[in-house]
Amino acid sequence: MAEDGNGIGPGVDPEGEVTSLGALEAIYGAPNPTSLIKVADRITPEYQAWIDASPFCALATAGPEGLDVSPRGDRGAVATVLEPGLLALPDRRGNNRVDSLRNLIRDPRCALMFLVRDEDILIRVNGKGRVSVAPDLLARFTVEGQAPRSVILVAVEEVYFQCARAVMRSGLWKPAEPRTERLPTAGEMLAAMSKGAEGGAEYDAVWRERAAKTLW
Repeated sequence: MAEDGNGIGPGVDPEGEVTSLGALEAIYGAPNPTSLIKVADRITPEYQAWIDASPFCALATAGPEGLDVSPRGDRGAVATVLEPGLLALPDRRGNNRVDSLRNLIRDPRCALMFLVRDEDILIRVNGKGRVSVAPDLLARFTVEGQAPRSVILVAVEEVYFQCARAVMRSGLWKPAEPRTERLPTAGEMLAAMSKGAEGGAEYDAVWRERAAKTLW
């Protein structure tokens, strides 16, 4: 990348911030052809096999207040392929913030990233989501007598597998090494944020049991 007056290069400001697509592309070069070939506009049988094996995904949405990423987990597959261009994710019990659902109603754009335990490959899906309370869908995803309050339907626009390097670098599935420092508990974080009005040791003593009784 040729230098300009700031001594770094065109499209890069004096502090080193990249400010143009041209500069970014000059830094990184052309994408590997396989990173483009792997993108499908529907869920192929190969991609469905991975989605069917995934009990956990992250759901990214956007709304007027900003961006949100929500963890989604389920017994068995976290999402169901209804057809090659359509995914369904039951919205299980949570804290009723419904950030993802609020966003989808106002802006349907969404992205999903699926993980499979002990596997380095991730599956990514981009598309448009909507929130459904159709009785047949709710009944389909009933677990232990508890139906979800809604089901997220995602019209698939792109699906592809992610390079395994991020998971490999992180050692995500390797046995955890002992931590040198203890992490704050949920109760401690709540107590800090509420100046002691919420959380604390009593919260920590019961929250796991309470969550286990309200999974569905």
